[in-house]
Amino acid sequence: MQITLIAIGKTDSSELSKLITIYEKRLGHYIKFNFVVIPDIKNSKNLSEKLQKEKEGESILSQIHPSDTLILLDEKGKQFSSMEFSQFLQKKMNSGLKKLVLVIGGPYGFGEKVYKRSNGQLSLSKMTFSHQMVRLFLIEQLYRGFTILRNEPYHHQ
Repeated sequence: MQITLIAIGKTDSSELSKLITIYEKRLGHYIKFNFVVIPDIKNSKNLSEKLQKEKEGESILSQIHPSDTLILLDEKGKQFSSMEFSQFLQKKMNSGLKKLVLVIGGPYGFGEKVYKRSNGQLSLSKMTFSHQMVRLFLIEQLYRGFTILRNEPYHHQ
């Protein structure tokens, strides 16, 4: 299985970027991982919230293939413990899934077309985090999930 993480806009913080890179490298020991950053929509300040979500949605959907399983990071999505998330990953691998695509949307979330195409939603917390920090949190949880599956000592219960 391959995992692709898609995010809107670049990470402004060099510190966050360094941490993301560290966990991307670690994750690469377990699975083929790809991180795609879609550039921010130009002149977004002149666009309505709905139009901005539609334009971001077009960019997101252009990255998705019909056979991909698309999971959106959404505040109303399903929440997992780290152990449950590792089991979720294992089930996806056991099902023969070729590509799991996780998407972190823009500041207003996702448009209707993206929700319709998605195969589910995932929430990291009931709390709100910056879109840039969520990248690090999600990549770290993916890494943690694979260390759990391999019974490695990274995760403690």
